[in-house]
Amino acid sequence: MKVIVTGSSGGIGQAVAKRFLAAGHSVYGFDIKQAEINHSEYKHFQVDIKDKSSLPDITDAEILFNNAGMQNSADDIKNNLSGTINVTEKYIKNCNLKSILFNASASAISGQEFPEYAASKAGLTGYMKNVAIRLAPNGTTVNAISLGGVYTPLNDGVMNDKQCWEKIMAVTPLKKWMTPDEVADWVLFLTLQNKSMSGQNLLIDNGEYNLNPTFVWHNQNENPLYR
Repeated sequence: MKVIVTGSSGGIGQAVAKRFLAAGHSVYGFDIKQAEINHSEYKHFQVDIKDKSSLPDITDAEILFNNAGMQNSADDIKNNLSGTINVTEKYIKNCNLKSILFNASASAISGQEFPEYAASKAGLTGYMKNVAIRLAPNGTTVNAISLGGVYTPLNDGVMNDKQCWEKIMAVTPLKKWMTPDEVADWVLFLTLQNKSMSGQNLLIDNGEYNLNPTFVWHNQNENPLYR
């Protein structure tokens, strides 16, 4: 299959692009940075998704992974939401896509993190539903993943700060974050294997949102959560 991966020059996007290539697929990579992948089946486009006119004409893509994103910048909404809409609308018109996956964020559900970032990612999940409804008659699956912490250079600041990291792990039930390769596992399953789930936003956050117990009882020995 031929796959479009936005934000392919680092972190999650690069890991996903490499995984598709390793599985025998062809990848069109989009990024504002230069190519970081050298492979005969990889074609790189140095583009800014905020600029519709910079997007290349592609007519044979079958999978779209909308991954490109910014965090705590002046352009969070313009890039993460409007830019992703630019990409999606262009290629649902030009290509016969079989699957679209959006990289949203746990912030889309919890509302935490930076205001514009949370808003941009929450907007993505609403837009994903809209696209899923429109493309369902074509048999196209359209979903989102809302990730918690991922080990990427974007998060070096907190990962390398012992105090911050201890606070993060204190509220992360599984006591770990995801690796980009683990994210790639989910992406390939949802775009290549999944044929029946559409319009869904999957929260994958090592239990941070749903598994933190809030039940309080005067005698912890009688607390059913700890029996």
